[in-house]
Amino acid sequence: MKRLIYQVYVGKKSNLYDVCTKSVEEYCKANNIDHIIQTSPKLRIKPDVFSSNRSKESYEKHGGFLPIYEKENAFEYFEKYDQIAIIDADVYIRPGSPNFFDEFGTTNDFGGVVEREMPLTSSYINKIITYSKMQYGPLAKKVDFDYNKFGYEFFNMGIMIMNKSIMRYLKGQSPKQFINRPEFKDFVDGQGAWKWSTDQTLLNYWVRKEKMKVKHMDWKWNALYKGIKDEYLKDAYFIHFFLKDKLPNKGENVKQLMKDIS
Repeated sequence: MKRLIYQVYVGKKSNLYDVCTKSVEEYCKANNIDHIIQTSPKLRIKPDVFSSNRSKESYEKHGGFLPIYEKENAFEYFEKYDQIAIIDADVYIRPGSPNFFDEFGTTNDFGGVVEREMPLTSSYINKIITYSKMQYGPLAKKVDFDYNKFGYEFFNMGIMIMNKSIMRYLKGQSPKQFINRPEFKDFVDGQGAWKWSTDQTLLNYWVRKEKMKVKHMDWKWNALYKGIKDEYLKDAYFIHFFLKDKLPNKGENVKQLMKDIS
């Protein structure tokens, strides 16, 4: 069973990203997992300048493309690997954490952590209710996103894991061809509430529309720092520092962050 963890770390250097990607590297060595960090853009996905609702600053400062879609380059590696996980560069893996590929297993197409299933703070619950209505409400007419009192069900795509079986849904397309599908154009162009969206909305829509076999991973595999209650952090395996404005010195004070999660 060949396994890969794929990360994207392009652009400006960061103390936080350095520490986090190093933790992933050490985790991979301990669990016999290959590790690839993409450090330069490859897909260079661009919004349509004639119809895009995204601010020019969001892509012009990156050479005219959207780095948020670079992670999908990982799909190219399914020719060599049986399982691939894509992990954001702001995710820290606690030393000694178990192998999450083993928990995922081999019978599902896709796995991830659903945000509303995390031990969230009350303020973050209110945030994701509003967020999910804006992102997935317009799509609920096409696919069922299972709405309840905590909003629509969606995976946080900062950590996602896939078996090779997911290739059937790529339909022979390259990563760039996949992102540039006409059905995804409004996501890339940032139409309406998707103006600031990342690949998260696109991928959740894809997983739902294709009716993939999915596994809801335990929240410990994607603990959102300041999204979940602080007392749960000590039990988490993967800590996701996803809100830079909530971090000491925007994440550059890594010593304080490590103290906070210990």
